[in-house]
Amino acid sequence: MKVPLRIQRALLRGPLLRTHFHTAHALLAARKVLHTFKLADIGEGITECEVIKWFVDPPFAPSAELALSHATCMQSFDALCEVQSDKASVEITSPFDGVVQQLLVQEGEIAKVGAGLCLIEVEEDDEHVDPKVNLDASTTPEETQDPAVSSVEEGDVEVIVSRTGNKHPLDPTNTASSTSFTSSTHALATPSVRHFARQQGVDIAALVLGSGRDGRVEKKDVEAFIARGRVVPGVVAESVVRTDDKDVVVELGRTRYGMWKAMTQSLEIPRFGYSTSLDLTRFHGVLPSLNANIPAHYLPPSSTPVRSRTSPMVNPSALHPAPAPPSIPDSATFAKLTYLPFLLKTLANSMMEWPLFRASISPTTDANANSKPTLTIRPTADVTLALSTPTGLYTPTIGAAQTLSIHGLASRVAHLAYLGRQVPCGLTPREMPRRGGTISVSNVGAIGQGEHASPVLVPGGGVAIVAIGRARWVWDVSDGVWDTTHGRGERRLKVDVSWSADHRVVEGAELAAFVETWRGWVENPERLIAEGV
Repeated sequence: MKVPLRIQRALLRGPLLRTHFHTAHALLAARKVLHTFKLADIGEGITECEVIKWFVDPPFAPSAELALSHATCMQSFDALCEVQSDKASVEITSPFDGVVQQLLVQEGEIAKVGAGLCLIEVEEDDEHVDPKVNLDASTTPEETQDPAVSSVEEGDVEVIVSRTGNKHPLDPTNTASSTSFTSSTHALATPSVRHFARQQGVDIAALVLGSGRDGRVEKKDVEAFIARGRVVPGVVAESVVRTDDKDVVVELGRTRYGMWKAMTQSLEIPRFGYSTSLDLTRFHGVLPSLNANIPAHYLPPSSTPVRSRTSPMVNPSALHPAPAPPSIPDSATFAKLTYLPFLLKTLANSMMEWPLFRASISPTTDANANSKPTLTIRPTADVTLALSTPTGLYTPTIGAAQTLSIHGLASRVAHLAYLGRQVPCGLTPREMPRRGGTISVSNVGAIGQGEHASPVLVPGGGVAIVAIGRARWVWDVSDGVWDTTHGRGERRLKVDVSWSADHRVVEGAELAAFVETWRGWVENPERLIAEGV
């Protein structure tokens, strides 16, 4: 039986195989080419990334023979490195089958898009090699006389396959696995699990096969590994060294440094501030009814769905199957509504009445400095959320917010919050498009007891930003609620909102009038019934 050529080459390149030849066929000849693997564009507007982790080690030895023995062999789609941009953390895979020879960017350094990340040595076909070349010199006598191998001969090629292999790192009989691990073994895991493993001092390479799908390593696998006392000596959990008698210098992380640059650029924008309070009393009255009737597909699996009002003796789908509800991931489910989705919905409806607040600024370029700036009015209400996460401040966008119901907005907010809580952050350019929203919302009332704020508008962040404070019950004695008969006011639920608008394009009167439009929706929630919510 003739062994196919591709199988012969795969066997000859295997790290557990030893080979020798009587003669070499011309088609088996190959030449080694060094390729520079460059950082591709991983998202719109991203020009540089920080290398967080390399999953390979380059050969480093005083001689070529030792360097070859320490080289990291890669297959296509093997994990190569993990990089983090201003917007997301991405795992990059190898595009070649080959050997990593040199890392051009070290961990913690910044890599530019289009610049080289590493050098990979790849074998390519060479049809000009003399077929009479004798390759016996590439095999040492010790390799041809190894008693622990068996030979399979086919034509002029004799392949000797070793019967001994490396033990699995989790094998109890593998005594070496508790003290050393090879970085050429790659575990399948999400960036958040890898970060958790580094914090706990665990080499993720020791958990090649996890309990997740396709052998993916889960957080519980790392915790079980720690419980068995298999933490790698010398691998220290990430922490900040603190001393009582010395100053500690801490470099800004990539996300926080991005915030530094954005806030510095915000000083170029003249802002107009405006603050007021909105009455949530009427919406608070209908909120229990809304929470009692949340659609079942939005509820988390642990919640009890609302009991159907349809008699069990009647099947609504007897004539024709009812449409199936949309598929909602667990991260987008919620057990109760809050005020934020309602405020977002009413804000989006107000934006549809005001084209100015659906506009984004198109500044002039250096090449055309004499032209006037323009405004691009969008057909939808795109709202950006200011999201505080363990790794820094992120600004995901909810596009076409006016088309979503209050339940849909609550689901979207829950999903974005879940992605933001992941370490590294799970938000991607899909949740944070470069164009962003035209109005930004910061829910500062969710933290602390703050009522007012002075939000900062950054370039490219739309024409306005609003900070929503904490809702409070107050005694209202204004003319609208004052009881002239009994001479007393009324207890009302109010929330303070603080605005900052780009005064280059938004007049103060326009911002005040827009907020009053928003008030008309917030303080009269019954209007949403006519909108089909």
